[in-house]
Amino acid sequence: MTVRLRVLDDGAWISVNDRREVSVSELWRVEATDFCSCDLVDFVVENFQTVGVNGQTIEVIVYGQCIACGATGETEWLPVGRVIDGEFAVFDESTVRRTRESRKPETNSG
Repeated sequence: MTVRLRVLDDGAWISVNDRREVSVSELWRVEATDFCSCDLVDFVVENFQTVGVNGQTIEVIVYGQCIACGATGETEWLPVGRVIDGEFAVFDESTVRRTRESRKPETNSG
């Protein structure tokens, strides 16, 4: 099953199957060790850079700001929702999102 993903309106929206589903100006809780030194980033989404799919999960790279420390920049890939039976389901805004980097399994070097 094909799912059509696009960034619309100069990065203001993510479109899934030609429907605007996720917008900027949201506040996300993010675990992103590569973004800033905050344990959990209170991240204001300012612009979607790109959108992609990882299995059934729709992920985005976004530009924004941590409102706690003021750091700005792009994140690594962050999940925004899932496609189940051809339908998009957005993740709850209160969900802690983890960058792909933060989700990597730890390796045992012993």
